[in-house]
Amino acid sequence: MEAIGLIFVAGFVGTICMSLSMWSIHYAGSVNADMIRAVGSFFTKDMSKALIPGIITHVIVGVLFAFPYAFLISLAPHILIASIVTGGAVGFFHGYLVGFLLVVLVARNHPLEQFREAGISVAAAHVFGHLVYGVGLGVILGLYGYNWTSILAI
Repeated sequence: MEAIGLIFVAGFVGTICMSLSMWSIHYAGSVNADMIRAVGSFFTKDMSKALIPGIITHVIVGVLFAFPYAFLISLAPHILIASIVTGGAVGFFHGYLVGFLLVVLVARNHPLEQFREAGISVAAAHVFGHLVYGVGLGVILGLYGYNWTSILAI
C-alpha cells in the first residue's frame, strides 16, 4: 500500500515541478504557456474563473499519469540516475505527443481566443514541462527505491 502512496506523492511533486516550469516560461513573456488557466478556461470559458478548476484538473491528471510513468520507470535499473533519466525520457515523449496534439487539435477548439494560437514554441514549452514532470517523478521514485513489484505484492 505504501507504494501507491509513494506514486501519489511523486505525481503531486512532478505536477508541482511541471506547473512551476510552465509558469516560469509563461511569465518570462516568451510563450503563452499558462497551461493551468488554459485547462481551467476550457471548462469555465472565462479566464477570471479558470485558475482553481485548472489547478484541480492539473493535479488530478498529474497524479493519475504518475501510475503509467511509475510502471515505465520501474522497468529501468533500480538506481537513482536510471529513474531520473527514464522519467525524463518518458516525459519528453509524452510532452512531444501532448505538444503535437495541442497544436493540431486542442488550440483550434479552445473557447478563448488567446489560447487558439499554439505554434512550435507552445509545443516546445509543453515538451519541456513534461520532461520536468518526468524528472520530478524519477527523483522521488528513485530516492525511495520504488519498484513495480511492490505494488503487485499487495
